[in-house]
Amino acid sequence: MPTYPSNCLQFAKTLEGALPGSLKPMGKVGLNILLVGAGLGGLATAIALTQAGHKVTIYEQTPVLGEVGAGIQIPSNSTRILFELGLEPYLKPYITSPESISFRRWQNGTVIGKTRLLPDFIDNFHAPYYVIHRADFHSALCRKAKDMGIEIQLGARVVDYDPVLGSITLEDGTSHTGDLVVAADGIKSVARKVILNGEEMPFVKPGFAAYRAVVDVNRMRNDPEVSWILERPALNIWIGDSRHVMTYTIGAGKAFNMVLSHRDTSDPATWDVGTALQDMKAEFQGWDPVLAKIIGMVEKTIKWPLMSGSLLTRWTRGKLVILGDAAHAMLPYMSQGAAMAVESGVGLARSLSHMRSPEQLSDALAIFEKVRIVRASQMQEASLLNGQLWHFADGPLQEARDAAMAREVEGLPFSHSPNQWSDPATQMWCYGYETEREIDRAWTEMEGVAERVESRYCNML
Repeated sequence: MPTYPSNCLQFAKTLEGALPGSLKPMGKVGLNILLVGAGLGGLATAIALTQAGHKVTIYEQTPVLGEVGAGIQIPSNSTRILFELGLEPYLKPYITSPESISFRRWQNGTVIGKTRLLPDFIDNFHAPYYVIHRADFHSALCRKAKDMGIEIQLGARVVDYDPVLGSITLEDGTSHTGDLVVAADGIKSVARKVILNGEEMPFVKPGFAAYRAVVDVNRMRNDPEVSWILERPALNIWIGDSRHVMTYTIGAGKAFNMVLSHRDTSDPATWDVGTALQDMKAEFQGWDPVLAKIIGMVEKTIKWPLMSGSLLTRWTRGKLVILGDAAHAMLPYMSQGAAMAVESGVGLARSLSHMRSPEQLSDALAIFEKVRIVRASQMQEASLLNGQLWHFADGPLQEARDAAMAREVEGLPFSHSPNQWSDPATQMWCYGYETEREIDRAWTEMEGVAERVESRYCNML
């Protein structure tokens, strides 16, 4: 495979054996790993590490496993990994496969940008693009982990980490030690502060918040003015001045998920839950009548502040490593937050599998950190960029953006697009990325450098 960005060998991927694949390194070092956090990223990481031959124990602070929120997207770069981890049968009962993503003008719903997901993403990236309820996604991961015999300790709140010993201390005063501690402990990570030598990570606050809501699809089906949107599974995004609304069905088509993003720089502590519903409707007053009618069907909503983590220069310290929102929290505007955690989990397992002795743990963590910081920081950047591209006020920039997406709407060839789901270069970078190959490449480079240094040293003797 070429080391430069190229699709010239894409055709051969459909022919088994036509391309030399990178052989999975057989991990010679089995580690006892303590993993903190049983969220989506933590569970996916535990599954990947266990399959790589390590013993994993999960410590989760909540007394009962579960996941809050509503809809979540599982893009092809994540689906491909999840299938390789054996999760396809666990996900199948819950997923919806949208056929397309349509960007719509805020005022009247006219389609101004369009990405065809089926069959394009399966053909190009060898995996489907799913949407699912977060709770169902979490449930699927939980069942897979339990079927693999992964131990999950509930009600185990971690209050401190020792990166030298590889130990954690729980709220009840007990401590546990392993060969490696993996902290997927979320956006309010305790481990991150240890990694950063006691410093707090500053968050990037772009000044947005989002209302999240679910609408009863039966109510929508009974209204001919809006029922058409349920005829085919699809994502629809209305975009306008400082606002957008993303919608899709979840629960295998049983519920209609809505995320309504808007400009808000106020302190979340001042938000009034009692007025959230009317505040949400006021934010989108005057938008497309079809969208307004669907918003009118919302019976309750929750408002969330949106923020992105700042770029970290390190994710590891000693025997401690962070991943997921603890390391790379991002805006949801690329729908890649959970996918980055899944990629990182598999990337960590792959890097550890290259170890030939316990002494190489620091090398494995350094390579994981180097590869994944680049990928996650670029995805943070892409997410922030969408927060600008989608939110132009009507005027020259908006008109130029819409004109640049016209060819994809008309089904004509195009070489670039402001729609990052469609833009050919962004699309291949985002959905065609292969985590394990990048880790393998970094190991090869490091070993090559080591061999050259050793050779030069021998020649000097």
